Amino acid sequence: MRAQFVLSETWIGLRRNLTMTIAVITTVAISLALFGGGLLINQQVSTMRQFWDSRISLTVYMCTETSPSATCQENGASTEEERAQIQADLESLSEVQGVEYVNAAEAWADFQERFSNNTALVEATQEGDIPDNFRVQLVDPSQHATVTDSVEGRPGVDTVSNDQAVLEQFFGLLDGLKWAALVVSFVQLAAAALLIGNTIRLSAYSRRRETGIMRLVGASNFYIQLPFLLEGAVAGLLGGVIASGFIVAARVFLLDRIQSWFQFDVTLTTGAVASVIGVSLILGVLLCTITSFLTLRRYLRV
Repeated sequence: MRAQFVLSETWIGLRRNLTMTIAVITTVAISLALFGGGLLINQQVSTMRQFWDSRISLTVYMCTETSPSATCQENGASTEEERAQIQADLESLSEVQGVEYVNAAEAWADFQERFSNNTALVEATQEGDIPDNFRVQLVDPSQHATVTDSVEGRPGVDTVSNDQAVLEQFFGLLDGLKWAALVVSFVQLAAAALLIGNTIRLSAYSRRRETGIMRLVGASNFYIQLPFLLEGAVAGLLGGVIASGFIVAARVFLLDRIQSWFQFDVTLTTGAVASVIGVSLILGVLLCTITSFLTLRRYLRV
């Protein structure tokens, strides 16, 4: 009987303030969708970092007859002796995990394979435009400067390309998007908390006669507050469910589509997406319930 009364009072409160309830649900849904989007981007960045950290390498391009750098113009194309000495020096460094020499033909074939989707670029490049090179796998990608300094400027070396420098710019952009989404979501969550508090206060005021009677018959504080707390929890849960739909849509139509542009499998797992949805649902319910409780402590003192 008591449970039925509490549920009926909860339904009456939600229906009586329908417009405010819809506003609360919408605000919570948008806030949690932005928050979940930030978490999704964070998960994606972490997954991509783990994927690339084991693949980050330095590429030491050797001089050819057509290399424009001052070193190559001065010393000419790299010789067999220079290549052998550079490879030996690289392999002797403790920061280096492995060294692979790629001749010009192999470099050209690899270029065609990597950029097979860009027909115009492949057609504009001829065999011999891609110089032979050393691909250097590092033990710790953060120590690339030591390896770069050991070969840069030496006779036979044209340029040294650092994969990490390019990737850090890309990850920096993703990190910026993540923090922007999280900051906006926290602002929205603060607005949602204020709106929830106002809605609960109006609901408590409109039912002040019923709560007064309950006080007279000896109802406990918790029993009086419970319908209002459930109102907030239901609004938060509905907002979280709607936000979950947005999160799934973001994964399917945004992250998975971006992933299709690359040849590497760094998609988020279903478990990772489910964990983000779970966190968003719990946050929605807790936010609304705690805000309702704090509001009721002030307006329903017994």
